[in-house]
Amino acid sequence: MNTVTLNNGVEMPILGFGVFQIPDDETQAAVEAALAVGYRHLDTAASYLNEEAVGLAIKNSGIARDELFITTKLWVQHAPTGSVQEETKRAFENSLRRLGLDYLDLYLIHQPLGDYYSEWRAMQKLHKDGLARAIGVSNFHPDRLVDLIDHNEIVPAVNQIETHPFHQRAADQALMHERGVQIESWGPFAEGRNELFTNPVLSAIADAHGKSVAQVVLRWLIQREVVVIPKSVRPERMAQNLDVFDFTLTAEQMSQIATLDTGASLFFDHRDPAMVSWLGGRRIA
Repeated sequence: MNTVTLNNGVEMPILGFGVFQIPDDETQAAVEAALAVGYRHLDTAASYLNEEAVGLAIKNSGIARDELFITTKLWVQHAPTGSVQEETKRAFENSLRRLGLDYLDLYLIHQPLGDYYSEWRAMQKLHKDGLARAIGVSNFHPDRLVDLIDHNEIVPAVNQIETHPFHQRAADQALMHERGVQIESWGPFAEGRNELFTNPVLSAIADAHGKSVAQVVLRWLIQREVVVIPKSVRPERMAQNLDVFDFTLTAEQMSQIATLDTGASLFFDHRDPAMVSWLGGRRIA
């Protein structure tokens, strides 16, 4: 498996397996299947409500812990009269317990909302204590990311953001590269929106390589040095998504895919007041 080197020297597999929107009662079987076909990088979150199932799959796999790269995420902490730093520490411990692990490879702030500065300071301590090998963020726009970097000790190792052919984030990636932050894609297939799987540009490129559109999208991201975590509950699709290291897109094909960029989210805007209020109002134990 190809890897990227994070800003603190930690090696992160460029391709992993995500479990967002996999129901809790299906997650263990899906993760066990993913591990069986060769995935060693798993991505979950407290807000997905399936960390325990991921942990059981890891335990049942018998795979040595040091062969795995495990990411989970901190939900918005709510402690208006208490300590967000203490709540962050408690949330981290709860995630570790549910996962059945002694440490995480990567711990992310899930949303750029609430008192995420206190969350970050608590996470810096977790990192220094060796409980999280790397720490990072998710869904941070460039202005929030730069502000966090400029006013804290540790630069986030990763920023996981919506990245797919219709929202390519090239400018965001350039800024992250300048600041030493690794871009990671969520929603690489745009959940099939905009008829991604039958898009004529992507389909023609797939036909030229004897690959699927999904494989072309993953290869496109990997050639851009974007970490990617596709999701599937079907073992044959999991295996297909791993089979993207035996072909290379040409410069012309990369340019053709670049024309698909709309520059806008297909899901939601983290700067929309209504969305900010909805996300910030969710409570996760």
